[in-house]
Order: sequence, then C-alpha cells, then structure tokens
Amino acid sequence: MPLAITPYYLALLADDEPDGPLRRTMLPDVREARQITGEYADPLGEAAHTVAPGLIRAYPHKVLLLATGDCASFCRYCTRARTAGKSTIRWNLALAWLRRNPDITDVLISGGDPLTLDDVTLDKRLAAIRAIPHIKLIRIGTKVPAVLPQRITPALVSVLRRHRPLWISVHFTHPAELTPAAAAACRRLVDAGIPLMNQTVLLRGVNDDLQTLTRLNEELLLLGVKPYYLHQGDLAAGTAHLRSTVARGRNILRQMSGRVPGYAIPLFMFDPPGGGGKMPLGPAG
Repeated sequence: MPLAITPYYLALLADDEPDGPLRRTMLPDVREARQITGEYADPLGEAAHTVAPGLIRAYPHKVLLLATGDCASFCRYCTRARTAGKSTIRWNLALAWLRRNPDITDVLISGGDPLTLDDVTLDKRLAAIRAIPHIKLIRIGTKVPAVLPQRITPALVSVLRRHRPLWISVHFTHPAELTPAAAAACRRLVDAGIPLMNQTVLLRGVNDDLQTLTRLNEELLLLGVKPYYLHQGDLAAGTAHLRSTVARGRNILRQMSGRVPGYAIPLFMFDPPGGGGKMPLGPAG
C-alpha cells in the first residue's frame, strides 16, 4: 500500500516515540510484506458482493458505496489496502442500480474517504442519492476529522447539513488524535445537527489496553461523539503485527464496565472472512 500522510498528522508523529502508537498506524513496516495463513487481500469478500462498480451489497436493505479510492492518509491496517489510491466507482451505474432496487433504504458512503471529494462534487453526489425516493438514510465513513481536521470547514458542514438525515462514522484510534483541531472539527459537525459515531480498530501496541481505550472513549463523549464499534482487526494481508486478540478486547471491555458510563462502551465486532456482515464478539468469554 502506498504511503499517504497529511502534514498535520505528520506533525503529530514528531512527538511520538519511534515505535509509538501513531507511527505504528501510519508508517510502513517491513512486516507488511508477510502474509500469514488465514489472511486475505480481500478479507471481507467485497468483490463477491459487488453489484455495480464501487457498490457492495452484503445486507438485504443497505449497501456500501465506495465513493473514491483516495484517503487523506492511508492507515497501515486498512482492510482495502488492495484498492488504496484506486477508484472503482462508476457513478452512473451505481445510481442506476440503486434506482432499480427499492428494497435498499440505507447507503453507507465510504472509500477511500468521501470527505476528500471537493465540496461541489460531494454535494452533487449526495443530492443524487437523496433524490432516490426509497433511500431513507445516508451515512458517511471518514477519518478526515482525525487526520485532516482543517477539511471540516463551514462550507463543507453546510453541504452535509443540506442532506440530513445524515450520520457520520468517524475513526479515532488513540487519544493522541483528539487534538484541539480535531475536537473543533467534531464540534462543528455536531453543532450542525449531524450525529457522530466513532469506530475504533483494536490494534496491538496502539490501543489494546484499558487506560488508552478508556481515555479515548471518555474524551469522545465530551465532544458529543458516541463510541460505537470496537473492531477486531480484519484478516487483511500483512496486518498480523498490528492485530490484537479477541480475548484482549473482551477483557478490556469487561474492565471498562462499571468504570465508565455505558455510553463509553462500544460494541465489539468482527467481520468474518468472505463477508456477510458483522458478528458481535461481546465482552464475555
């Protein structure tokens, strides 16, 4: 996977230890070349569930739309490393498919990162989806508030607000990402009436300890962001050195129970190889 990192985030790495948590998530590692048994280039089986270029259907009533192959920064544990920097979307075909399938009510726009699109393009894409009568909910998955909070401008927020009901899943993995700039970006979205949910990947040596996840989730709540999912790392090729264990994740969630507000405890989830939808792992066992 190519290296991509914003100057803003690179400045955060300057204060990180050589093997610190932020560096582990963003800087290439020779261990990425090692693919162990049980890892896959396409761990979620997205190719098999593709119904139109850039449009993936793994659930009966919702689809994943890969709006772009670009991200502001490329996370080294990415489940779509195979397509990083490459866009497969053909908007006319994707929209035509959506119009022909009235049972689809929910569209999750991801990528890549859809907030790397310019305001005009994003506005047009959202308007085209919103114009489909049976699409009730639009969601966006983004790491931009963590890696490029300057992108969350009043103009962008105005675009997003026009297309509500709109939910945004942000992606913070470590409390060091919750800088004043990132906090301001989140508050700008929340103040515009856009609900924010956070998705965190459980990463070895990054956040797989009680203190780090507790601090991250409590600080997110103070910004109006709900800790939603804690993901067990996907079985993406070359990510074994970053993948923590289910037992560790469960233990952390057990310890968090009673220590933090229930709102701060995310759902522990795993996407099995081949796709078919997320599976809850729970805090027990």
